[in-house]
Amino acid sequence: MTVTKEESGEDSGKNAGDDLRDGYTPSQRRLERERFKRARARRATAVAALSTLVTGVVLYLVVVNAPGWPRTKETFFSARYAREAFPKVLDGLWLNVRLLLVCGAAVLVLGMLIAVARTLRGPVFFPLRVLAAAYTDFFRGLPLIINLMIVVLGVPALRLQGVTVDPVLLGGTALTLTYSAYVAEVFRAGIESVHPSQRAAARSLGLTNRQALRHVVLPQAVRRQVPPLLNDLVSLQKDTGLVSIGGAVDAVRAADIIVGRSLNYTPYIVAGLVFVALTIPMTRLTDWVTARMDRQRAQGGSL
Repeated sequence: MTVTKEESGEDSGKNAGDDLRDGYTPSQRRLERERFKRARARRATAVAALSTLVTGVVLYLVVVNAPGWPRTKETFFSARYAREAFPKVLDGLWLNVRLLLVCGAAVLVLGMLIAVARTLRGPVFFPLRVLAAAYTDFFRGLPLIINLMIVVLGVPALRLQGVTVDPVLLGGTALTLTYSAYVAEVFRAGIESVHPSQRAAARSLGLTNRQALRHVVLPQAVRRQVPPLLNDLVSLQKDTGLVSIGGAVDAVRAADIIVGRSLNYTPYIVAGLVFVALTIPMTRLTDWVTARMDRQRAQGGSL
């Protein structure tokens, strides 16, 4: 009696195409099962597409048949004001992108330093640990909008000699102060997730505490915390629009100028969509990195 690989339970993870390339002819039952899986996948895709289409049509009908839709359409979705606002919003968006790049780099460096300060061992570092903990507690609890107002509006009022009053620089400083506290906690969680045996093994090989932290602990900590760090970067990208409260002409402020002149809110919609278009690739990158790390952890590998 001849026993096929499928019936004996061998190599159950291969598909029919791989079996054919290996010179193995799958059984009729396996071929039927593969056809059933493909048919079920096509049916699931068709059902998902149909349900999405029906939901979209229902929402569209509900919105356009609302009593106030004509006025809402003219106030928030005017093609005329959208065409006027789009180039000005794009010009202002360049400021948001520059803030993201500069503040993002500063946040990573400052956040790492604070996290390392919080994880230093020994009684001599106690004051440093207390200061780092106080910093993270304060700026994580302080609303970002209040921090921006204090820095952007309060610092110029002090009239300090040699201190800038540029709202862009002050706004970037406020963003860095707040987000450094969040990123520091992300880094600290990564550092504390590294098993103590890693540090002990590094010490047994002759590395000092500083060398073990730099070459063994920190690389593993950063690698494990990539997804939450990318999430914080996405949040920072959106919050760069808040620097407009100090008068900096970014994408939000450019839209606000047109709204103030025309009393039409379409420019806000344009600015919002531009931010969404900028954020979606970063969000998808975060999802991809997270899924990749999950797969590698399941396989016992590392990033």
